[in-house]
Amino acid sequence: MTMFAPTRTSFDLPPSVSTNVASYDWMYNFIWWFSMIFWVVITVVMVYWAFKYKRKAGDKRIPTGHYPVLETAWTVLPVFFIIWLFHAGFTDYLKNAMAADDAMEVRVTGQKWLWTFTYPNGRSEPNHLTVPVGKQVKFIISAQDVLHSFYLPEARIKKDAVPGMYTMLSFTPTVLGDTPVYCAEYCGAPEGNAAPALEGAPLGGHSAMMAWVHVVPQADFDKMMAEGPKRPDGLTEAQWGSKLYKDNACMTCHSVDGSKATGPTWKGMFGQPVALNGSLSGGMDSAVVDENYVRESILKPNAKVVAGFSPVMPPYTLSDKQIDALIAYMKTLK
Repeated sequence: MTMFAPTRTSFDLPPSVSTNVASYDWMYNFIWWFSMIFWVVITVVMVYWAFKYKRKAGDKRIPTGHYPVLETAWTVLPVFFIIWLFHAGFTDYLKNAMAADDAMEVRVTGQKWLWTFTYPNGRSEPNHLTVPVGKQVKFIISAQDVLHSFYLPEARIKKDAVPGMYTMLSFTPTVLGDTPVYCAEYCGAPEGNAAPALEGAPLGGHSAMMAWVHVVPQADFDKMMAEGPKRPDGLTEAQWGSKLYKDNACMTCHSVDGSKATGPTWKGMFGQPVALNGSLSGGMDSAVVDENYVRESILKPNAKVVAGFSPVMPPYTLSDKQIDALIAYMKTLK
């Protein structure tokens, strides 16, 4: 397996981190310079002719003649150029639309406002995907609610996440490190006091729908898959819960300062009774926010719907340790 350092193959595009980037950037650079050169030539000639053939006193207007050979040439020749561009672009498109039989298949699900990645063993992680360097990854992409678009700019790949159907992309990382994922399709504005899904992300809704792809050595990937998610070193259980609150985009709908948002605030919620929408909660009118309530609300969020809120929260796939950490964090929000 050959591993490369990040390389910048275009002055205005981010460094490349995958095998497919070189051909895309070559095509981009060719079109950019081709257009720039012709723009300069045409502009210079146009300005020169404007001065050279400027109307002078005594000039008489004469009809413009026709030049069939020249007119045919500037019509036909660009057609062949466009056909070549289409062929070159479609060839690269097909390379990313197919994957080898031994590619690692990852399910990607877009929802307002986070990405959920599901590994071949069924384990899911929101907003963070870890893959081994040099291993081809086949993304099977879909959406739970509205149209999203899965976009990795440093890999030059993008595909719409469409509700009710699957789309596919392939990706072979060549560089160790982290690369960001964005939603390239406007998927909605924030409601209430929406906050970033990831630390450093812009505020609110579509603009906060960011994730990370972490490229690691194969041995580190195998260890991570065997051990499962662990509490980061140096963090207490409640501190890990605070981190999970951000990483899982809980903060886009649930405030921790009592302010109004799409979902109920977490401030002072744990251990207190809450009124429920009986028609959406199996006839129950109230419940106490304890460990079982929080666990059920994460795994089956529409089982008990708090009165005054809509049943819009998607189910999450979190481990028992992660749920325990979130509960520990909620207990600190007095």
